Amino acid sequence: MTHSIQMLKTIMMVFVMAFFLSCNSGPKSSDKEKTDKDIVEKSDEKESDFKISLAQWSLHKTYFGGPITDWREFARLIKESPDSVLKGEADPMDFPELAAGYGIKSIELVNTFYFTKVEDMEYWSEFKQKCEDSGVSVGLIMCDLVGNLADADPQVRLKAVEDHYKWVDLAAFLGARSIRVNAGGEGTAEEVAANAVDGLSKLGVYGASKGINIIVENHGGYSSDGSWLSGVMKKIDMENVGTLPDFGNFCVKYGTDGCEESYDKYKGMAEIIPFAKGVSAKSNQFDENGNEVNSDYLRIMKIVKESGFKGYVGIEYEGVELSEDEGIKATKALLEKVFNEI
Repeated sequence: MTHSIQMLKTIMMVFVMAFFLSCNSGPKSSDKEKTDKDIVEKSDEKESDFKISLAQWSLHKTYFGGPITDWREFARLIKESPDSVLKGEADPMDFPELAAGYGIKSIELVNTFYFTKVEDMEYWSEFKQKCEDSGVSVGLIMCDLVGNLADADPQVRLKAVEDHYKWVDLAAFLGARSIRVNAGGEGTAEEVAANAVDGLSKLGVYGASKGINIIVENHGGYSSDGSWLSGVMKKIDMENVGTLPDFGNFCVKYGTDGCEESYDKYKGMAEIIPFAKGVSAKSNQFDENGNEVNSDYLRIMKIVKESGFKGYVGIEYEGVELSEDEGIKATKALLEKVFNEI
């Protein structure tokens, strides 16, 4: 009897030790699953900080049948005969499918390709269907040649504001987030700033009623001065009015031979990125390592990341050494590389 009891105690002790060792020899499956899940979530979080969109302007030569050599003539034609500038073989209607071919799921439309179509809802219903078929969404519409939102004449400025309404309406129909506008006008820096605050605020009110952001690009003149544009944003102080920082547009004064006066792009990016609701990755020329020659993408994207911005970074290729197709691919590859490094 004593021997049997002793044997039973021994068996029970072995069982307890085995159970103890199995519980502490490594992580439980649930712990491991949690760890793996955390890793995946952290990885997804990193990837989701920045996504790549494609600005339609990257293909402007494809649609226009070549580069624009006379901007004054181009502006005249857009106003008098908009479709006459579309001399290329590509059809802007097919942009969603084209973007999807690059593995890009968000597009940025340019209004100058659609001047006669803005209120043609049959056209846009077809375009919207093409987006759905291609798995592509419209992120924003870039609006040019719709009037100066900082015009010195209050009535002219108000007309410019109202002329943007149809593009706001279209953005809402397409499910976009924003329209990109310009803060152009004549006068001193202080005068243009005051007029820009007025025009952008009025358009911002209409945009808010449609759930659309009004975002200003650094696009020449005073707007390419980071301190000026950030000052305008601070005075407006509206949730749906912000900026679209562009890596390359920091020329504040042009001359006959090109840019005569530039603003420090890294300083400018740091000043306007706090108000950003999108970012435009301008590219022109690449070195043998695939880096953009004119802009340090890594340095700029570190500024973007440190600002807390999360969202779309749009490819906007304007170079001549590579074809538009090659330039888009090179910019995409560079952005993907930089995203992994920051």
